[in-house]
Amino acid sequence: MEIILKEDVIGLGYKNDIVNVKNGYGRNYLIPTGKGVIASPSAKKILAENLRQQAHKLAAIKAAAEERAKALEGVALEIAAKVSATGVTYGSVGAAQVAEALKAKGIEIERKIITMHEAKKVGDYEATVHFHKEVEVKVPVKVVAENAPAEEAAPVEEAPAVEEAPVEEAPVFEEEAPAAE
Repeated sequence: MEIILKEDVIGLGYKNDIVNVKNGYGRNYLIPTGKGVIASPSAKKILAENLRQQAHKLAAIKAAAEERAKALEGVALEIAAKVSATGVTYGSVGAAQVAEALKAKGIEIERKIITMHEAKKVGDYEATVHFHKEVEVKVPVKVVAENAPAEEAAPVEEAPAVEEAPVEEAPVFEEEAPAAE
């Protein structure tokens, strides 16, 4: 059975693809859930016309994505995180922190289009920004310890301890309670 997909189906195809599926899969899942329609000759003609009309729009969307991608060329991020003595971070550095770091540099990007394996240690990582199906930018991310540079730059010196003279204990006298009358 030939089906025209109305949305991306993982493992099957992308939106507007014509795919061959088993009859039961098409009738019982794809068509009732709105993920596909039967690929009749009239539906194929409609699809061809829609793709022809959308070609110009898709080219404009891709060009806009490429312009946004140019803004990220040469950008390298350094994200400070709280780190234990063994170099493991408390929590992890992910797409949300990358989006915040880019926003601090003046580049507004949604967290949803950024993918990055969770960084759980200090080191170098790579985040991928997906602007379009065909336009992706890889941004190097360096995770550093939040408190390491401060300790190395200015070691804390303790003030000399002031010795106090020993205090002699004064004798404690207990007062007698007044008699109850």
